[in-house]
Amino acid sequence: MKKSSSPIPIIIPLLIGVIAVSFSAIFVKWSSAPASIQGMYRLLFAVLIMLPFGIRRVSEFRAVSFKNWLLLGASGFFLALHFLLWMGSLKYTTVSSSTIILALEPVFIWCGAYFIFKERISTFAKIGMLIAVAGAALIGWGDVGISSANLYGDLLSFLGTMAVAVHMLIGQKLMSQVSAYVYNLSVFSAAVVVFALYNVMRGVSFTNYNDQEWGIFLLLAIVPTVFGHMLFNWLLQYISATTVSMSILGEPIGASLLAFILLNETMSWIQISGGLMAIAGMILFMRVTGSKNKSEAID
Repeated sequence: MKKSSSPIPIIIPLLIGVIAVSFSAIFVKWSSAPASIQGMYRLLFAVLIMLPFGIRRVSEFRAVSFKNWLLLGASGFFLALHFLLWMGSLKYTTVSSSTIILALEPVFIWCGAYFIFKERISTFAKIGMLIAVAGAALIGWGDVGISSANLYGDLLSFLGTMAVAVHMLIGQKLMSQVSAYVYNLSVFSAAVVVFALYNVMRGVSFTNYNDQEWGIFLLLAIVPTVFGHMLFNWLLQYISATTVSMSILGEPIGASLLAFILLNETMSWIQISGGLMAIAGMILFMRVTGSKNKSEAID
């Protein structure tokens, strides 16, 4: 299907989106609040920003089947699990390690698609996957030399990446049946409920935070969520998902630079090598799968 033309040069929203999501890890590091609270308020504020635009979409929500409501809830659960694990990882490991491991998301999505949707990938794509995973393993090996806490953080990021891959696979099934607005608002809302229940069970305070923390929660909702992920979703009207995924590879680079400037974080040569290997593997993987998708597309 042929894409329509963007009203502005594509490079502008792409750059804005990459810069916006690169700040996500920085905001998380700046906050001392539990990851479950950061994730809950990030999504709650995003929902509140989206709500005014849904007044004329009530009929779309009424048309959603019971089965799809269950799937929307499941997608929200795995999104909450992703934020809980990934944001939690930043309490233990560096921004660079966590975001580079997070960049493996497309690999997990394709693995899931292989078993669930029987989608196949080429030998070169498999090589790219192996290179990317080896790079992530090298990052973990480098973190072993720093502390066991760093390795634990890497593991949390790895599990969080698996969780977001499940969330995306459910979304792949749902997006052909519900609008992007209905999907995003419903999934974000479900994730907020999951976080709220988790915080109640753990006895985590909902309100005992200073003005700086509330400001960080709001920034997480506006910058990486609205100007990052929601902007990438908007771009899907004009460019392929593969192109958007390729641009998201800029997140670990941007986040690492910001962490160096704002947090004084550095990387060892082993971690740098692992990061470059992971990114190179992901580029090979997505270029091959992107070419395959393009050849199979119908204009």
